[in-house]
Amino acid sequence: MIMKGNAWSYCIRSGFKNILHNKLFSAASTATIAACIFLFCLFFAIVTNVQSMAKKAETTVGITVFFDDDIAQEQVEEIGKLISEKPEIKSANYTSADDAWNEFKSDYFNNNELMAQAFAEDNPLSGSQSYEIFLNNIRDQQSIVDWLYSLDGVRQVNYSNAAVKGLSSLNRIISSLSAVIISVLLAVSVFLISNTISVAAQFRRRENEIMKIIGATNFMIRLPFLVEGVVLGFTGAAIPLIGIYLIYEKAVTYVNERFVSISTLFSPIPIASIFPAMIAVAMGLGVGVGFVVSFFTIRKSLKV
Repeated sequence: MIMKGNAWSYCIRSGFKNILHNKLFSAASTATIAACIFLFCLFFAIVTNVQSMAKKAETTVGITVFFDDDIAQEQVEEIGKLISEKPEIKSANYTSADDAWNEFKSDYFNNNELMAQAFAEDNPLSGSQSYEIFLNNIRDQQSIVDWLYSLDGVRQVNYSNAAVKGLSSLNRIISSLSAVIISVLLAVSVFLISNTISVAAQFRRRENEIMKIIGATNFMIRLPFLVEGVVLGFTGAAIPLIGIYLIYEKAVTYVNERFVSISTLFSPIPIASIFPAMIAVAMGLGVGVGFVVSFFTIRKSLKV
């Protein structure tokens, strides 16, 4: 059914009038949607940054291979060749016993010559030659560790996936918690919008009956209520998006300026990189919930 421009204008104005006539329910519906979407955006930002941190941590998690004390240098080089040929391995850096001792002296003796001279004729780390290995995918870590232990001449393999497991667990907890909270708030939003539309329908029942008698279509009668639901949903999405944008931008600036040591290891994702996705999902949730709830509620409430 094609409606004229003045009919569309009437329906849109009526939708806004419904909102003004039911200020309390409209405000409650908008506030609930806004709270739901604010929490969604907040958890979305946290989860996205945690995932980014986990991926960055994966690239810095290494495996260190130590060799038997009596191993020949030729065998060490042969093992190094086997390591470099593995497709799962991104890079492998060799550290000799002398290099390890020089690095230790630099870090712990702090250029104290007297302490260094006590070991002038000896290298306490003579058996510490090693390869430090970095993987293309951290999921291959355990299989590579098992393979390294199977090589003759390998004494010890040091590796740690505690940080990665911890971040993954935190990510799962945050995702689950955000899903529960958002589901509850969405349910409350549906309830409040449904009541708002029902009250508006009852308020205008007499007017709708007259419109039906003089030939108004069902679509024209229902459209103002659909407009009302969409406006409530849009407003409920726009408010938290503005708040999240301002808060996130200031939070990123604060972290980068006040926690320089942390920001060198982990840099928060810029707002420009995650905000487009936030807008799409927030508007989809807000407008979608407003429209769908209004559509089904008005079908039940209007009996004309």
